[in-house]
Amino acid sequence: MAAQPRAKAPTILDIAAEAGVSKSAVSRALRGSDDVSPESRAKVERAAKKLGYVANAMARGMRTSSHTLGVVLRDVKRPYYAWLQAAMQQEAEIRGYQVVTMTSAGELEVADAMRALRNLISLQVDGLVIASARLPSEEIVPFIDRVPIVVAGRKETSVGITSVFCDDADGGRMLADHLLALGHRRIAVVLVDEEYSLSQQARGIAMISTIRRAGAEAVVWDASSDTRTAEAVALRLNDSKVTAIMCPTDTAVMDVLEVLRQRGLSAPADYAVTGYDGFGPLAAPYLGLTTLRQPVEEIGRTAVDLLVDKIEGRNAHDSLVSLRGTVLIGRTATVAATQASVALVD
Repeated sequence: MAAQPRAKAPTILDIAAEAGVSKSAVSRALRGSDDVSPESRAKVERAAKKLGYVANAMARGMRTSSHTLGVVLRDVKRPYYAWLQAAMQQEAEIRGYQVVTMTSAGELEVADAMRALRNLISLQVDGLVIASARLPSEEIVPFIDRVPIVVAGRKETSVGITSVFCDDADGGRMLADHLLALGHRRIAVVLVDEEYSLSQQARGIAMISTIRRAGAEAVVWDASSDTRTAEAVALRLNDSKVTAIMCPTDTAVMDVLEVLRQRGLSAPADYAVTGYDGFGPLAAPYLGLTTLRQPVEEIGRTAVDLLVDKIEGRNAHDSLVSLRGTVLIGRTATVAATQASVALVD
């Protein structure tokens, strides 16, 4: 199947027409020149954003396939993104492509992610993998006709965006079902803000709804991010009568276990504790975390395969590829005390 032609890249003439200003005003505004009125500059910036304009770092007339994939990565220090990057790198090499990754020393904010996206397009990579959970879909849409794009790690709902992801709702349900089967009836769920992570919030909402549908009590502990889980738990632990705590990530579990330790408590003796991710050192049997293992390597490999197939014209259709995780049964969650007492009586 022949590759579909990409949409013509917008020029400064297109921006001038959209903004209702002269070509020279657009040129000066994009260069950051001071001799442009604030009103004209604002019009130019709005038009450039709407049209998905990116200044090229190479001459368009010299454009040839570079066999290079660009990757926008949220935070290479997080285990999830480090494993994802390694899987994408390996699969790209197998498919005959090299990878250029743009990330940050810390959390990649929306503005940083947009800057990375534009920089990669300006380098004329053949395609893009976006693995930045904080970058809104509406920021990606203007570029889908410019370069093949695949989003890795979260479900996309915008038309025209291909994504591959772990089914977070399914994972949240499976973990909650596991705790319910262990006899826990009052369970705390640390719920992360949607603005910080759609994926983390989705798994939390699924946990809550599953617990409540089973007739048990879900106690919601809000946290602005998974890195603030320990604060949320420490603030509410003394006032709760929960027997289990469900955390949004494995790194959050480690923070919660430290809070318990400081109070002379532990898991599972005092509380059952569950995580989410299930790979790398935190998934080691020695630690024994009860968690949901995301198929992160498969997500990385599939994202690259989908992107390369788009680039080479093997598949022009957009798709949502949902992959299922697996519950890892560890030592941090055991039978609830009330359930154990019933078993002893029986």
